Amino acid sequence: MAVTEARLGLAPAECRRVGEVLARVGDKWTVLVINELGDGSKRFNVLRREIPAVSQRMLTLTLKNLERDGLVSRTVTPSVPPRVDYALTDLGRSMLQPVRALGEWAAAHIPQMDAARERYDAAAER
Repeated sequence: MAVTEARLGLAPAECRRVGEVLARVGDKWTVLVINELGDGSKRFNVLRREIPAVSQRMLTLTLKNLERDGLVSRTVTPSVPPRVDYALTDLGRSMLQPVRALGEWAAAHIPQMDAARERYDAAAER
């Protein structure tokens, strides 16, 4: 058993599964979508406007993956054109607090990380 598996108390197969979940959670677009949907359900184009760096394709893929994982629900209202709303499920809402906490941590530590990168890059140039 590897050190990480022993620390987590998981079998190798379970550790791989945890890795899959962490890969989903750690995806940049997942974090932004979860954060935006934390304010309530939104339509696709609203999400696109609120996350301007995401392409239509990446937003579509991210929403499909989040729906597949049970983190987001998709509701189609029959109209012309059809209205599609995305919302966090209970499971998705349970992710909101750790995602926002990680974002807050990142924002608070940007200056320290920038300084560390500058020191590292300066030392690497020597």
